[in-house]
Amino acid sequence: MANNIVKGVENMHVKLYNDERIDQLYSHDVSIIQSSNVFSFSLDAVLLADFARVSGQRIKRVVDLCAGNGAVGLFLSDRTHAAITMVEIQSRLADMASRSVELNGLQDRIDVINDDLKNTPQYIPKDSVDVVTCNPPYFLNYDTSEKNPNRYLAIARHELTTTLDEVAQTAADLLKMNAKLYMVYRPDRLSDLLMSLRSHRLEPKQMKLIRPRVNEDANMVLVEAIKDGKPNGLKVLPDLITHAGQQYSDEVKRILYGN
Repeated sequence: MANNIVKGVENMHVKLYNDERIDQLYSHDVSIIQSSNVFSFSLDAVLLADFARVSGQRIKRVVDLCAGNGAVGLFLSDRTHAAITMVEIQSRLADMASRSVELNGLQDRIDVINDDLKNTPQYIPKDSVDVVTCNPPYFLNYDTSEKNPNRYLAIARHELTTTLDEVAQTAADLLKMNAKLYMVYRPDRLSDLLMSLRSHRLEPKQMKLIRPRVNEDANMVLVEAIKDGKPNGLKVLPDLITHAGQQYSDEVKRILYGN
């Protein structure tokens, strides 16, 4: 594949392939390498990063599982002083994430692990992480499931290389007691998510439904869970509406573009 060299935002030279582009999330002043042929982040990644609470001096280590091209970890980087580790099984996506880290001059704070997420405890000690975030594959891998012909997107969307239970188990292994997991998921699998979290010592504590428009069914859900938290006490936050007519809502504009 042919490539060229672009000058990054920190005056570093970063390789960019012909099918790649550099996009920016203005509210975070973060540049990210994307590809329409491989992978581009969606609104779910932006909303997950906004939902996660990572500020404060006690937050020393953050891990983003199913990191894709690094969007969530990069978006979190200006809201925390913590070290951030992004874990992605697909080598091309992990390489995109690594080059985006370099593009933003964040090599001293963010590292990328290219491996199956269930192997993360081989790199990071168990019970040592303050926050885990994850935007996992949403769809079960039935033999009859219609999958995207693009292998990169198929793995990102279907449970081809991991499962919900593996995500929950890995998060529980990594997190300290009373540390938090933040996930974005599909409402039609919400019961699966809540059951899996609780069965792996992750007690759901907050939930926010995302609706495309007022009075439309939710198409995403954000969930916060605490490792070894007290049972019950789940708080359902006000819904987030993503669109007003054909445009993004004021709340989503704030998240995307800042004030």
